Amino acid sequence: MLRALTALGGVARRGALVRVCGRAAVDAAVRAKTIVPVARGTWASAAGVDEALAAAKGLTGVLSLRSAAMDHGWAVRTVPEKPEVTVARNRRIPEARRRDVSLRWATLHADDIDGHRTSADRTIVDCLRTLPFAEALAVADSALRCGMSFEHLRAVARDVRGPGAPRVRHVAAVADGRAAGPFESSLRAICLDVDGLQVVPQVAIHDPGWLGRPDLVDERLRIVLEADSFTWHGDRRALRRDARRYNALVAAGWLVLRFSWEDVMFEPELVAETLRAVVKRRAEVMCVACAAA
Repeated sequence: MLRALTALGGVARRGALVRVCGRAAVDAAVRAKTIVPVARGTWASAAGVDEALAAAKGLTGVLSLRSAAMDHGWAVRTVPEKPEVTVARNRRIPEARRRDVSLRWATLHADDIDGHRTSADRTIVDCLRTLPFAEALAVADSALRCGMSFEHLRAVARDVRGPGAPRVRHVAAVADGRAAGPFESSLRAICLDVDGLQVVPQVAIHDPGWLGRPDLVDERLRIVLEADSFTWHGDRRALRRDARRYNALVAAGWLVLRFSWEDVMFEPELVAETLRAVVKRRAEVMCVACAAA
């Protein structure tokens, strides 16, 4: 259960956990209080929640960055190894008390704080300003998926000043709440750095009949990208279903690319090289086809 939660971004809707772990296992975890709700319909590890809250309270600080994002119910690309906590800028913390947390100092105003965590707006700005691009995009996508409007996200980003402000606005501009989760957001982050590739999450393909709703689709180049986790394809029935779907897409003229969680998370440049080569070759082939028509 805890491994599944980590893979799903540290927090997950009940339905997602049931698909991965089965209803009986999820019900047992709820009864045992191994997992607890952190937002409406969203669950997290009880041990992780308790550890983060204790760390924030013990330092008279608040959860921030990814720890705050998870507490708001937003999935993250990488669950932090230590609780991420922010304290007042003038606060002195002995070295010994810093070992079990990832500590930041900042000036927080009243509207920057929501109970034991930074507010939603402050959390999104801190994440987009501070985290690596793929991590920031995963948080922004999840915030949109969980109810923050794109207009509000853009307005918050527009008002940001100081170091990193252009980066905050860039991530906000490309965020997309249709992304299914951090794995898919991470793959899209790589795609955004590949010239000529223009992918959109969760596009319904009718060509001519229903062919599915792949993770990422470039309709111009007719390329489908799947963030392919064994978690979702762990039985023969699922394998058979997906094999039929991928074959139908190929038969209809789509190029299907499948990327593993390990490559997307740990070998992003390898994924990018593959995508650049495919885009180059695909563009060449399609140009030849257009000229012959």
